[in-house]
Amino acid sequence: MDTARIAALLDPFLEQSLPQSQLEQISIYIDLLLRWNARINLTAIRHEEEIVTRHFGESFFLARHLFPKPCHPTPERAEGKESAGVLGSTGYWVLGTGNCPPRVLDIGSGAGFPALPLKLWAPQIHLTLIESNHKKAAFLREVARALTLTNINVLTGRAQALVPSLNSQADVVTLRAVEHLETILPQALTFLAPKGTLALLITTPQIPQLSTLTNLKWHDKINVPKSHSRVLLLGYKE
Repeated sequence: MDTARIAALLDPFLEQSLPQSQLEQISIYIDLLLRWNARINLTAIRHEEEIVTRHFGESFFLARHLFPKPCHPTPERAEGKESAGVLGSTGYWVLGTGNCPPRVLDIGSGAGFPALPLKLWAPQIHLTLIESNHKKAAFLREVARALTLTNINVLTGRAQALVPSLNSQADVVTLRAVEHLETILPQALTFLAPKGTLALLITTPQIPQLSTLTNLKWHDKINVPKSHSRVLLLGYKE
């Protein structure tokens, strides 16, 4: 897909255009997605422009709110002198856990959204994707290889069975298009480190469930562009 068209379609979701190198990676990703989608059901969205707006647009919208600026390990941070959750003197973000680069875990990765665009946005993160479907997991590994992504691990299996496979809890856990919040949210919290961040892309009618299913502190909802009902929610584990 033409990179100029990709940039135009992503414009409502971003404050500024992505670098040409990232646009080219997205183009490769779309080609792979369309090719694999002809054989296995990765996404019900078949039109490439809708794939850009719905999948990549939402994912980069999450990315820019989660990581407004790159992680930059200053000497002060390396020595543990900066307070967790506070922007450093250089203006770069620090997550509540204080880890830089952060450990990000995506549950139910499917075709790779939002996790792989998040990795394109912030290449320094340590990314783990959990996907129970073996064919979808194979697709995720193929995209990672084609885009030469590093520090990425694809785990095949159900989330609750993979707890022993993870060496540590995640600084950020991401979820998108979740149908049964009552099932997946308690599992997601078991993966989340103290002071970690849970990032959700869900629909407005699902919001009331959050207060009964978690004890996280939630920021105000952020409406996703080009959608009447989809929202981004960031919750913090105290």
